[in-house]
Amino acid sequence: MRDGIRLATDIYLPVAVTPVAAVLVRLPYDKSGEFSFMSPVAQRLTDRGYAVVVQDVRGKVRSEGETFAFVHEVADGADTLDWIVAQPWSNGRVGMFGDSYYGFTQWAALASGHPALQAMVPRMTTTEVGTDWMYNQGVFCSGTMIEWAVHTWAEASLLDHKVDWSVRPLADVVPATLDGRRSASLDSWWPRPPNDPFWTRDIFNGRPPRPGRIPTLHVGGFYDVFSRGQLRDHARSLRGALPSDQYLEMGATDHFDDRLGADGRAPDYLQSAALLDTFLDEQYLPAALTFFERYLRDGTQPPARVRWELGRSGWQESATWPPAAAAPVTLYLGDAPSAGRGPQGGALLTSPERFPAEVSWVHDPSRPVPSLVEDPWRPLLRLPDEREIQVRDDVVTFTGEPQRSALDLAGPVRVIATSWATARSTHLVARLSDVAPTGEARMIVEGACLVTDIADPRVVDVDLGDTGYQVHAGHRLRLSLSSSSYPRWAIHPGTDDHPFRAIATRAVTHRLRLSGTDATRLVITALPATHP
Repeated sequence: MRDGIRLATDIYLPVAVTPVAAVLVRLPYDKSGEFSFMSPVAQRLTDRGYAVVVQDVRGKVRSEGETFAFVHEVADGADTLDWIVAQPWSNGRVGMFGDSYYGFTQWAALASGHPALQAMVPRMTTTEVGTDWMYNQGVFCSGTMIEWAVHTWAEASLLDHKVDWSVRPLADVVPATLDGRRSASLDSWWPRPPNDPFWTRDIFNGRPPRPGRIPTLHVGGFYDVFSRGQLRDHARSLRGALPSDQYLEMGATDHFDDRLGADGRAPDYLQSAALLDTFLDEQYLPAALTFFERYLRDGTQPPARVRWELGRSGWQESATWPPAAAAPVTLYLGDAPSAGRGPQGGALLTSPERFPAEVSWVHDPSRPVPSLVEDPWRPLLRLPDEREIQVRDDVVTFTGEPQRSALDLAGPVRVIATSWATARSTHLVARLSDVAPTGEARMIVEGACLVTDIADPRVVDVDLGDTGYQVHAGHRLRLSLSSSSYPRWAIHPGTDDHPFRAIATRAVTHRLRLSGTDATRLVITALPATHP
């Protein structure tokens, strides 16, 4: 690199070593390890005639330098591109590929403005590091970010430790897990609010990437933790310089590409060589191979403009996301339930309550509502039955009538709540579930929002993200609301202390208005022939 640091790099070349286009992958998860399976990916790309360059980013595994996320990737990406185009096997054209952090390194390389980068496939990622990686509407994503800090950003090697989520304050979870070692990255992340200039300017060396500047295939999953930001990146790309060269593929998948299963479980392709081969050949690489053929070798066949999966139904194609025919449908919360009544709680109605009504619950931060998903990165390995938390006395639920025919959800889901609490701020957590005729309730989408200045009623807009999902005939929608879901989201202490430093807590009563013109409501997006 320009400062003398050396980055460990593997180069895979096709049999015919004439000048060819290259595909670059820059990742922190061991370029040669089974976890990131880059060797079989590279084999499939070299078989197609590409050179493949796979690199451990600065400070990780075999590369030199400090172990610190984000801040070096613009310069190191540009220096690596310089190195590639200077090689005798390079024709000067480079594409980039990869998931998560190695999707972020693509956006960082784009921010450098390097002319050799001519196409990229960012998967399960976003440029919105502050407002999507670290925070969701002001709530710190503790379940993913602390686990990621333990696994990836404490030292050069990758670590596999079970996190102790009972430690307080939250800022000490990593050293408690790692025998006193801290993550310099995490210690720099959590004090920064989501709108801090660090996230939007500093990590990109003052030049945030411009989505839409080069051809891009955006690949995401509706169950991925970064899906909101990924979809916003795609939407911005359509306003860029090359809107006709922007493509979107969204599956009913999570961050690891596990696919939604009929029984709430998905096979783990990392546990079987045969499953991995099938995954790579049928799911992971086909769209990228078509895309690179088009933009690195001047092929003629473009990918579909928008390809999306209607979960529990199948793949669809459309010109836009959401599909042009999809429209918002409003459902109101009714029957004024008491918290803890679970499936016997309130109802989802087509009009608001006619008489004054509200619902309340008490959030005690010392006994938060647990998030039942064992691994938020891979919820679809085992998507749990939510009923065991829906009967708690600090959770309220609202359930619709059984669907007479299939309901196709295709777009954003929001909860617009008129809310107030016995504190100056609190969290509002919302989850939409599919309730089977047998009673099992499995999550479709979820979201959390920090609410401030809430001593008096105010309108809160909770973004649950987008989905493509078919609610089968006989199934019902259920909305559950609470003030916590830990460790997925950091716990609000009920005081003015920062959630990462708080030790003392205070119980808070949270109220929602269910009647009138500002009644709390659920807004789904559905294809018109399937409206409830």
